[in-house]
Amino acid sequence: MTIPESGSKRKLLDAAELLFAEKGFEAVSVRDITQYAKTNVAAVNYHFGSRDNLVALVMMRYMTPVTEERIERLNTLEKQWGKKAIPLEEIIDALVRPLVGQVKKSELAERLFYKLTGRICAEQGNGLPLQVEEQFRQSGERFSKAFAKALPTVPMEELAWRIHFVIGGMIHMLTHQEILSRVSGGVSGAPSMEVTLSRFIRFAAAGLREGTQKAGVTKGEPAEPVAESVPEIEEEIEEEVDDSQGMFNF
Repeated sequence: MTIPESGSKRKLLDAAELLFAEKGFEAVSVRDITQYAKTNVAAVNYHFGSRDNLVALVMMRYMTPVTEERIERLNTLEKQWGKKAIPLEEIIDALVRPLVGQVKKSELAERLFYKLTGRICAEQGNGLPLQVEEQFRQSGERFSKAFAKALPTVPMEELAWRIHFVIGGMIHMLTHQEILSRVSGGVSGAPSMEVTLSRFIRFAAAGLREGTQKAGVTKGEPAEPVAESVPEIEEEIEEEVDDSQGMFNF
C-alpha cells in the first residue's frame, strides 16, 4: 500500500478521506471528490483505476494499523493470562484502544479520524474490500473466542447479540459524538476520547457480563459462572469457544 506524498493523487486521497468521514462512503461521488480536490473528473480513474480502488486504499490506510495493533494487544493479554480467561475490560480495551493510539499518527483531525474509522466498521456486509474483510475476519475470530472464554456460561446465541450490541455501540461512539452534545444541550460536556473510552469500556463490560457474576466480584476480574463448574460443563464450554470462531468481523 503506497501513499502518495504530494501531487494530484495525494489531493484526491485527502479529499476522499475527508468527504467519506463527513458524509459516508455511499453519499460521496467521484465528482464530489474531484471538485473538492480541484482536479479533472477523470483523475480518479487515472490515478486509482476506479472509485472502488480509491475506497479500498482509504479503508486499508486507516484500518490495517488498527487491526494489527488489536491483534498485538490480544496476543500480549493471552500470554499474560495463560490458560485463564482474560478479564472483559481488558479484552474490550484491546479492541477499542488502538483507535485512540492510531489517531495520533493520522493526518486527519481527531473528530474526522473517529468518524471515518467508525464508518469503515459500519460497512461490514456492504462489500468491504477483500483485504479489509480478511483483516476484520481474523480480528473478529480472535476476539469472539476471547469473549466466549471470558463468559463461559453465556449461551452462544446470547453472546452473539451482546457482542453485536457492543460493536454497534463502538461504531456509534466513533461516528456520532458531536450529536450527543447537541441533543443534551451541552450536559454531556466535552470529554477527551480517553474519558469517553473509559466510559464505553465500563458500559460494554457491564452489558456483556449481565447475569453472570456472583455478588462480590470486583470490576476487572473475569466473569465467573453462576453455577459451580463441573468437567462435563467445561468440555461443553471449550466446544462452544471453538464454534465461536468467525462469529464476527471487526
